[in-house]
Amino acid sequence: MRNLGLIIAAAGVGAAVAARAAIRAREADLRGQVVLITGGSRGLGLALARAFSAQGCRVAICARDAGELRAARADLEDRGAEVFTAECDVSDRAQVERMVDRTIGHFGRVDVLVNNAGEIEVGPVESMTVEDFERAMGVMFWGVLYPTMALLPHLRTRKTGRIVNITSIGGKVAVPHLLPYACAKFAAVGFSEGLRAELADTGIKVIAIAPGLMRTGSYLNAEFKGDHERESAWFGLSSTLPGITMSAERAARQIVSATRRGEAEKILTAPANVLARFHGLFPGATADILGAVDRLILPKGSSRERRRGRETQILRSPWMSALTILGRLAARQFLQQPGRREAPART
Repeated sequence: MRNLGLIIAAAGVGAAVAARAAIRAREADLRGQVVLITGGSRGLGLALARAFSAQGCRVAICARDAGELRAARADLEDRGAEVFTAECDVSDRAQVERMVDRTIGHFGRVDVLVNNAGEIEVGPVESMTVEDFERAMGVMFWGVLYPTMALLPHLRTRKTGRIVNITSIGGKVAVPHLLPYACAKFAAVGFSEGLRAELADTGIKVIAIAPGLMRTGSYLNAEFKGDHERESAWFGLSSTLPGITMSAERAARQIVSATRRGEAEKILTAPANVLARFHGLFPGATADILGAVDRLILPKGSSRERRRGRETQILRSPWMSALTILGRLAARQFLQQPGRREAPART
């Protein structure tokens, strides 16, 4: 019996080693590859540009703000990265097509597309307009579709590549007060799943990343409607507290690993994994629980005026500054600096 146990244990270890070796064999070698990241001038996009360049990749980043692009380029070049930058509003198809052409013209090819650009608008549905939903879809659905469709013929010709769509746990569970964001992310999730299936035999892998709460400092640039002060308070705290959030560096490393392996989907953070799985099993219960949270906890308000998080008094208060210290550190680290945003390029 003892020998049998040893044989079984040895077989188990052997199987684990073989499985790990098989996974490594399927991993792509990213060194020298060209990675195009939308929304790459700050936040998670900048963290991803740093992480891919640390793997030996050449990176192209696009964003709407010329000043932010200059700052991001300087940051990346100081770290030894080879960088190309382009002003681009990803909700504008013509701009996207020109940006993709320019990137291919500069590097000669693109191997990995990371559709990361996003915006967050927080508030109850009575404070939202149809235009808010159109704007969210423009950036976070059309802004995924346009770069993908512009680059797909290039990837098909080369018969290899990765398309990485940064969706969200909000694309799996619709959280109250984030409806325009959730609608756009749900659409991006569906596109990712269907596209992966259609490209299964082409050598092109589609990877859907569903982050939970991350410390990127983005809550300072999020826009709030309704009761601006209370909305920014709950969202700011949930975006920065340890235990329920993940650092942007760790998230970027996991996304790079998922890209290398060509995973179909990766949900980041333990709370997001639990929520997604619970919702899959008990969708009605999830909706009831979130409904109770909306009624009992989330603020009410119908103001349609937009206000950025950094413009609210509560996020500038000493006690809130202390509670969100990790978020503020992340904001400085990932260039979520305050200041007037330049108008999107429309060339």
